[in-house]
Amino acid sequence: MSAEPILRGPAVAFDGVSLSLGGTQVLHDVSFRIPAGALHCLVGPNGGGKTSLVRTLLGQMPHTGHIHFEGSATPVGYVPQALDFDRTVPMTVNDVMALLGQRRPAFFGSGRRLRGRVAQALARTGVGSLGGQPFGSLSGGQRQRVLLAQALNPSPRLLILDEPTAGIDAPGIQLVEALVAELNACGVTVLWINHDLEQVRRVAQSVTVINRQVLYHGPARALGSDWGTPP
Repeated sequence: MSAEPILRGPAVAFDGVSLSLGGTQVLHDVSFRIPAGALHCLVGPNGGGKTSLVRTLLGQMPHTGHIHFEGSATPVGYVPQALDFDRTVPMTVNDVMALLGQRRPAFFGSGRRLRGRVAQALARTGVGSLGGQPFGSLSGGQRQRVLLAQALNPSPRLLILDEPTAGIDAPGIQLVEALVAELNACGVTVLWINHDLEQVRRVAQSVTVINRQVLYHGPARALGSDWGTPP
C-alpha cells in the first residue's frame, strides 16, 4: 500500500542546545540542521545523549538553546525505543492503538473512521492480523511494528524513530527500511536514532554523530567505521 501524498516535512534546526540532569551535562552546545524532507540519522555511543536530544525536540526535557522548525511539523510521528507497558493489563493491540492515537479515553471506544485507519496502519507494518491479540503477548519485534504503526496514524510530516529495528528479524528490518524510505520519498522528514552504521550508510542521506556534543555532521556516505569523524 502506498504512502498518502502529503506536504513536505519541516527542516529542523538545533541551535546551542544544552542539557544537564542531576548535575551531569548530558548535551553541550549541540548545533546542526536537518534539511526539509531529509532522512537523517543520529548516531553515537550509548549514553551520548541521542535519546535526550530527541526528547528535547518533543518538548519532554528542559534545556537551554533553541530548536526551530522551518515549516509545519505537525503531525509528528514518534516511535520510542520501547513502550513502558504492564504485560498483565488486558489490552489488545487495537486497544493500545486507540489509546495512543486519540485524545479521548480509550474506554469510550474508537469511531469507525479511526478503526479503519488503525487497521490500515497495522497492515502497512505487517501486523494487520494482530489487532485482536493481547498486546502483552507479542514478541519484541511485533511490539516494535505496532509502535511504528501508531506513528503512522495520522500520516506524519515529521517522523522520529528511536532504534525501530532493534529486536526485529531480517524481514522486519527490510519492511521498516522500505516503509521509511517510502514515507521519505513522499516528503516526510525523518530523524532516526541508529546504532547500526552499516544500516545508516545504506538508508540515510545525512548523519550527525554526537557524544554529548557534535562530533560530525554531514553526508552519511562519508561516515567512518566508528563514532568518530569521516575517513
